[in-house]
Amino acid sequence: MRAYAAVDLGASSGRVMVGRVGPDRLELTEAHRFPNRPVRLPEGLRWDVLSLYAGVLDGLRAAGPVDSVGIDGWAVDYGLLDADGALLGNPVHYRDTRTEGVAEKVWNTVPAAELYAATGLQYAPFNTLYQLTAAAGTAQLAQARRLLLIPDLLSYWLTGEQGTERTNASTTQLIDPRTGDWSHAVAARLGIDLELFAPLRRPGDPAGLLRPQVLEETGLTGPVPVTTVGSHDTASAVAAVPAAGERFAYICTGTWSLAGLELAAPVLTEAGRAANFTNELGLDGTVRYLRNIMGLWLLQECVRAWGHPELGALLRDAARAPALRSVVDAGDAVFLAPGRMPERIAEACRATGQPVPRTPAEITRCILDSLALAHRRAVTDAQRLADHPVDVVHIVGGGTRNELLCRLTADACGLPVVAGPTEAAALGNVLVQARAHGLVGDRADMRRLLARTQPLTRYEPRGDAERWREAEARLAAR
Repeated sequence: MRAYAAVDLGASSGRVMVGRVGPDRLELTEAHRFPNRPVRLPEGLRWDVLSLYAGVLDGLRAAGPVDSVGIDGWAVDYGLLDADGALLGNPVHYRDTRTEGVAEKVWNTVPAAELYAATGLQYAPFNTLYQLTAAAGTAQLAQARRLLLIPDLLSYWLTGEQGTERTNASTTQLIDPRTGDWSHAVAARLGIDLELFAPLRRPGDPAGLLRPQVLEETGLTGPVPVTTVGSHDTASAVAAVPAAGERFAYICTGTWSLAGLELAAPVLTEAGRAANFTNELGLDGTVRYLRNIMGLWLLQECVRAWGHPELGALLRDAARAPALRSVVDAGDAVFLAPGRMPERIAEACRATGQPVPRTPAEITRCILDSLALAHRRAVTDAQRLADHPVDVVHIVGGGTRNELLCRLTADACGLPVVAGPTEAAALGNVLVQARAHGLVGDRADMRRLLARTQPLTRYEPRGDAERWREAEARLAAR
């Protein structure tokens, strides 16, 4: 057995997990969990990245001896370094308002259709490209000599070496998904200096060794390598989908739901752009063809507004609430910002002439029905747009704990749902490290190991498919 530390950073918390891999064995334990609390400063919403780094060090200390470290986290956000390699301020949070209206300015230079044909990335107001456009002319960007995406920034602090991991770079809207390299033409037209980015790395590449000061602070005995993994947490999660064959769809659940397919090549059609599908890079040159859906963020915000009631009781009450009474578009940007989520859901139902959910159970049922409906639309659209039929839907991530959501997704999609593993991003992180060190084989081998060792639950579709079609038509008519 070898031990690998997986640093897995989410939008609300981070953790260091230890994966132990051996012949037909894959075990995962949590060494340390720490909060990720953004801070609203006078200039806007910022990540407390120094606190995150301290949490990583605490986690490595708790992990004990490991053979390697890998880091994954959320996409698009970055830190800027000066000529001495020092951080220039706290990284901006993707939910900050600085990118409002920026996309239209970009499209005046590079029309949206041309941008999609070149980069394959769906429109999202917080894409790195729009963040850099919003930052143009600021003193901070003028002083910057290096830009590191968040997992790469933490890797740099651990090792002193700089790199840009490819799966996460593909979320910047500055990568050509056909080549896996930078789209120099797009960057040049928009005045973005690609020299800001460190050289590209692939999952499995070495990323340096823990610095002596890090070894001293964590109590680890060197040398301890840092191994590049799919540093976009969705790339790591998709790598941990325990699928057999290629005819599967996946839904990576958590704050966001990322629903789509694993393909050999990008789909850069105008129909794909109109349907807001994205082409992000995955393990071994694959393409994650998916749609971003607001996800359990809707429920998380409501639970926060309600004073954190007991979730199990809330979900049991929601299961007894009337099905598909009211639904909202779970991909609507109106739900992106924090605050007043129960009221905004009620307002959306009122605006579409549907019954307004009023109790926490009714609002929760509305959210879960809406998420299942969004999953159905994404899986159906992905198959059509990519001409890639599927026989099963794999749900991984935190949503696997929500039995009601899994059952509703099976009913909505009309396909079996296999739920698990819950810790998909951390497991994908660990397996890429283990593969780089020769303990497991190709992606198929990784997935067979997952299927043999991880608890999985299968949900068969049931109920009336016509009710889901009617609910879908309700949203389409708004």
